[in-house]
Amino acid sequence: MGSLFRSEEVCLAQLFLQSASAYSCISELGERGLLEFRDLNPKVSPFQRRFVGEVRRCEDMEKTFTFLQQELRGAGRVLGPCPESPRAPLAREALRVQEQSEQLAQELREVSRNRASLRGRLRDLRQYLQVLREGQRFTSLPAPLGSPPRPRALSEREPILDPSLHQHLERKINFVAGVIHPWRVTAFERLLWRACRGYLVASFVEMPEPMEDPATGESVTWVIFLISYWGEQIGQKIRKISDCFHCQVYPYPESEAGREDTITGLRSQIQDLSVVLEETEQYLAQVLDKVALALPAWRVQVQKMKAIYLILNQCSFDVTEKCLIAEVWCPVRDLTQVQDALRQGSYQSGSSVECFVQRVPTSESPPTLIRTNKFTAGFQSIVDAYGVASYQEVNPAPYAIITFPFIFAIMFGDVGHGLLIWKHGIGLVTQGGGGSEGHGSRICPHQIWLTFFEGRYLILLMGAFSIYTGFIYNECFSKATVIFPSAWSVATMANHSSWSSAYLATHPSLTLDPNVTGVFRGPYPFGIDPIWSLATNHLNFLNSFKMKMSVVLGIVHMGFGVVLGVFNHVHFKQRHRLVLEFLPEMIFLLALFGYLVFLIFYKWVKFSAADSLVAPSILIHFIDMFLFTSNVENLPLYQGQVPVQTVLVVLALASVPVLLLGTPLYLWCRQRAPRRVRLGGCGRLSGEVQGGHVSLPAAAVPVQPVATGEQEPLLEGQDAGNSVNATKEDVESGGHSPDAKHLDFPEIFMHQAIHTIEYCLGCVSNTASYLRLWALSLAHAQLSEVLWTMVMRNGFVGLSYVGGVVLVPVFAAFAVLTVAILLVMEGLSAFLHALRLHWVEFQNKFYVGAGYKLCPFAFAPDTWD
Repeated sequence: MGSLFRSEEVCLAQLFLQSASAYSCISELGERGLLEFRDLNPKVSPFQRRFVGEVRRCEDMEKTFTFLQQELRGAGRVLGPCPESPRAPLAREALRVQEQSEQLAQELREVSRNRASLRGRLRDLRQYLQVLREGQRFTSLPAPLGSPPRPRALSEREPILDPSLHQHLERKINFVAGVIHPWRVTAFERLLWRACRGYLVASFVEMPEPMEDPATGESVTWVIFLISYWGEQIGQKIRKISDCFHCQVYPYPESEAGREDTITGLRSQIQDLSVVLEETEQYLAQVLDKVALALPAWRVQVQKMKAIYLILNQCSFDVTEKCLIAEVWCPVRDLTQVQDALRQGSYQSGSSVECFVQRVPTSESPPTLIRTNKFTAGFQSIVDAYGVASYQEVNPAPYAIITFPFIFAIMFGDVGHGLLIWKHGIGLVTQGGGGSEGHGSRICPHQIWLTFFEGRYLILLMGAFSIYTGFIYNECFSKATVIFPSAWSVATMANHSSWSSAYLATHPSLTLDPNVTGVFRGPYPFGIDPIWSLATNHLNFLNSFKMKMSVVLGIVHMGFGVVLGVFNHVHFKQRHRLVLEFLPEMIFLLALFGYLVFLIFYKWVKFSAADSLVAPSILIHFIDMFLFTSNVENLPLYQGQVPVQTVLVVLALASVPVLLLGTPLYLWCRQRAPRRVRLGGCGRLSGEVQGGHVSLPAAAVPVQPVATGEQEPLLEGQDAGNSVNATKEDVESGGHSPDAKHLDFPEIFMHQAIHTIEYCLGCVSNTASYLRLWALSLAHAQLSEVLWTMVMRNGFVGLSYVGGVVLVPVFAAFAVLTVAILLVMEGLSAFLHALRLHWVEFQNKFYVGAGYKLCPFAFAPDTWD
């Protein structure tokens, strides 16, 4: 939990990996997910790197796996995730995986090709059999001579010429038989008539059962055609037209005996092909079983293997070409685990020389690492959406765990609505179980529901805080609940005023005077007294209460943000900012708006119901405070109020130039002041820096610096500006010598001026922005009351019938509108406003958010599709 308040300490380190054990070491580091690797070859093309051949081999295997996956899908099988995560394969194991996968892919190709061929052959035989069967209906029973002609209907499906006329012709009749797609029948028949000029007789009939279309795979009811013609030229035309329409033409025997023999042979061939096809299907199922068993583990291994070689491509060889050097960002607390992982990787590879890690000083800003769990991840995501925290900057997430749901609940205060949200959060938390990302994606497959699942603890707390503020407002679906007896006594007021029946009949609204003894017996134990829900002025009372509450909470929230900036100043050793920035900011905020909070509480405490009529207006006092004047009609709250307000305004105005000029002038004076320096070498000399030159003592002796082994280049082809070759002195001076380091004072002054203007104007606008708490709370209460009045009340009272029959539809409408309007729309509105108050009004007081996340190299879960 320590890193939740501030990002962990991250250092730049070098990994010295022996060539033989580099693969195993990177594999072990990937299993643990500790380091973020830096690319030491940014100018080298990906196709020119050292391990590009291994990466291509992994990609070839992935292509093979894709083919196997497609074959499994074609067979209707779903490939599940790998039950356990195997480690990255060694070179021998990778070769075995490649050989086995290619062998299975080749077997699948051959078996699938044979199966497709057998299916096509079987389909052709069945179509041929159907053609012969249907053809016998036209050619086996010709009409006898002298019989009356058969009546014909005018239809495009009927043959063009009567088949009985062929006996009157002296020429020999030939046949063309086959099948055609039903969509092409009309055009086919029309073209035959126009091209052959009627010298044919065509018959069309649908197959009794549909068959598969080899082109599309769909089930189609094919149409059988039998064309009788005379003349060889006509036959050539018919065959050409059949080819153009992609018809499947089959030989048609002329004699009855020939057709019977052909049918018998076709049945025998179909039976034999069916047996062969069944055996082929069984063998294909066996091959697919092998693929389904081995493919999940193979694809995980190849993914890890490819990721390792991509990391090795980011490393650089030393001058001896025997050692790989990698640069990594590593959390300081994990350096021991990194060394243990390198030792384990060296042992697994059988290397006698262990790899090791070494910290490297750097002037770069390290990445940000904030460890989260399933509870804090949702709140950290809200903060990161605004901007990732700068390195070791104060993290607003742990404070948002309380403030975010509480501010949401102020705008969404209702016991009933909060209970519904809380139960929804409980359901998500209960279903979440372990809370892992993969488990959440299985529970909530859609992206929108996955978002709700990741914020399940946020939803839970928003519902719980809404229940709390609902009890404060004393609202449950817009109706007040009587938990404790009311502090107002109507009976006492009635006895004191002697209200008669005639008076009550003429006065529907009665006034309760708290100055009468016994009418008001003290404050309500918890929340707002339920009698206010019956009062005609309850809206005025709640407006005043919620408006002042919004101002008080907003100023406290902003002040807390300013105080959090102190931890940044102390941590980064910028103690001058405590006096030159934090102190003026607090004086400006407290002298103006902190004083406003004091006036609110002072007026609540000082004035009671007895002297409430003479209570002055805080708003007028606050306006007079800025005008340095007083209003005779508006009585002062306390003695000496005007001088105190004058002093506070002067302090607030005086803090502005301090905030504007303090930091730039301090840095300018610090730059010009003489400083003590040390020169490193065989001895140490001290002197002063004045005007960019070093003055040495008279007794000083020049010393020749001696180069050490740490300052020699470690990587071939790296320039001196790289952090690998940076010396300690370069790092301590930020990469520049002390006399060459200059501050850009115009830029610093401009930045400070923008900060001053933004802060001073922001205190005013941000305070007014917190009034959205009052506005949305009022809107939510009024919408809830309108929904109750328009639906439930009209349903029971307006229909002049109260019973179970009306209860069902009325309550259904009330429930649907409550969920759609009050929970979804109002809940989303309150969430967005709470998000804005945290991002703009709270976090800009101390949070920069200019960092970048630490992305450690880790083998991700199997997401290959």
